[in-house]
Amino acid sequence: MVNVAEGGDVVAAVRDVSKIYSLGGHQVRALDGVSIDFRRGDYVAIMGSSGSGKSTLLNVLGCLDRPTKGQYILAGQDVAAMDDETLSRIRGRYLGFIFQSYNLIQQLSVVENIEVPLSYQYPPMPDGPERCRKLAELVGLAQRLGHRPTELSGGQQQRVAIARALVNNPHVILADEPTGNLDTATSHEIMDLLEALNRAGRTIVMVTHENDIAERARRIVRLRDGKIESISEVRR
Repeated sequence: MVNVAEGGDVVAAVRDVSKIYSLGGHQVRALDGVSIDFRRGDYVAIMGSSGSGKSTLLNVLGCLDRPTKGQYILAGQDVAAMDDETLSRIRGRYLGFIFQSYNLIQQLSVVENIEVPLSYQYPPMPDGPERCRKLAELVGLAQRLGHRPTELSGGQQQRVAIARALVNNPHVILADEPTGNLDTATSHEIMDLLEALNRAGRTIVMVTHENDIAERARRIVRLRDGKIESISEVRR
């Protein structure tokens, strides 16, 4: 794994971001003037009740949704107003995604699933296949390279998803309820892995509704009605 140099520079930031949806003739303000910086090596948990805006914020950070108002600065670029094709390139270059439901392709093997993000890159990464194998080893799946998702446990599938999120050497890893489908013991194993990645310098932004999972991060951002209610440092 290629470590990310530690430092205090901002790798992603939202500035006065609002997101308004029109539903049934009514306007729903999912985000309301949210501003927050994410620095290199940061580890942030986003929490809030249903409808608080945490999923919308993660979608904005992932370039999956556009803010109605405000700026989203990613790797020094304001991506809020970019077109879909440019956003797709930005996602592939700067972001890695970990989903609650893993989102693996069932017909592909472990190493092939890890390699999927590289198929969207041009020119192709010359050491791509070797990098995928090394990442599989990193997440403890060296003996499962040829296995398909149906032959893996939930925890092993999430490990594949983590390796896939790392393959493009992203600036930020976005994790949406990464332990939501796992039992307690497996959840702790996955969180141990994310902590190790963060200690190596990876920037992680995670949505979770579980307090014990959030407390594994360095900072907790709590949202309420689309606004930031509090930002707190985690005491260890």
